[in-house]
Amino acid sequence: MPRGDKSKYTDKQERKADHIAEGYEERGVSEKEAERRAWATVNRDDGGGKKSGSGRGKNTGHPAAHKGGRMGGKAAASRTVDERSASAKKAAATRKRNAEHRAHH
Repeated sequence: MPRGDKSKYTDKQERKADHIAEGYEERGVSEKEAERRAWATVNRDDGGGKKSGSGRGKNTGHPAAHKGGRMGGKAAASRTVDERSASAKKAAATRKRNAEHRAHH
């Protein structure tokens, strides 16, 4: 199988690569680069194309590429300065109390 031949990929992997490539193109990446990144992502998530032999199928349902951290900061941003300050003071007091507790044992 020559390099770049996509015949050994499942329909699901091809759909996944198309979807990923579209996302990159929407963010301004060139079509060729988006395609390259998309297939690299599919290979990373699924370990490449179809493997021959019974029971060699690969579950493609839970890739490592979930959007971790995308929601970061929204909880803090929706709170007032006073609420954040009170929370920080409470946390500091808890850390101090725990440190004192550990020092006595």
